Amino acid sequence: MKLQQLLSFTRKAVDEYQMIQEGDHIAVGISGGKDSLTLLYALHGLKRFYPNKFELSAITVDLGYEEFDLDPVHELCQELGVPYKVVKTDIAHILFEERKESNPCSLCAKMRKGALNDAVKEMGCNKVAYAHHKDDIIETMLLSLIFEGRFHSFSPKTYLNRMDLTVIRPIMFVDEADVIGFKNKYNLPVVKSKCPVDGYTKRQYAKELVRQLNTEHPGAKNRMFTAILNGDIEGWPERILHKR
Repeated sequence: MKLQQLLSFTRKAVDEYQMIQEGDHIAVGISGGKDSLTLLYALHGLKRFYPNKFELSAITVDLGYEEFDLDPVHELCQELGVPYKVVKTDIAHILFEERKESNPCSLCAKMRKGALNDAVKEMGCNKVAYAHHKDDIIETMLLSLIFEGRFHSFSPKTYLNRMDLTVIRPIMFVDEADVIGFKNKYNLPVVKSKCPVDGYTKRQYAKELVRQLNTEHPGAKNRMFTAILNGDIEGWPERILHKR
């Protein structure tokens, strides 16, 4: 996927769900993975021509794993002219040494988001961008159906009342396969996850299930995504379709 295509998908999401207003200061949550680095490129590119002018910063919550080298991300942010902040935490130590969690994902996500949102507010940002793509949204819906008994997925835009902070997901229309293609084409400086349960989660199960369904029933993945967009899910903002 070329940058121009990425920007087209990003603008579609930003326009249809009114994610960016004039004067916004948006923090991009950077994990070091392919998705968050692609999102950084997307918003940096959009910033150059989007009619609503906005500021952009980047932030990483360092969970405390050893040998987690963020120098390549620092260099990329310097190259793009995006301010970058790293928040040091002891989350890994708490999860795996103190609590010895066997299923740490939910608690890890909660602690990580708490640290991220607090730091984002300290930076003076009013919005934070998460790098969830189309596959993430579909997988979350499947997990919700299977394990919670409800048709649900996270929203393109969510206002966190307690934090006075808005979460946006600008690459929600981008397939994971295209993110991988973008990473390879532009040699993104991916920092590999040091999490010991990476690849052994319920989300990985959902990812493989979607892949299997789409192989057996070509187009199933896109039909599931369409069902989500048209599903009138509680908490989702109104979608405003524009003639192109």
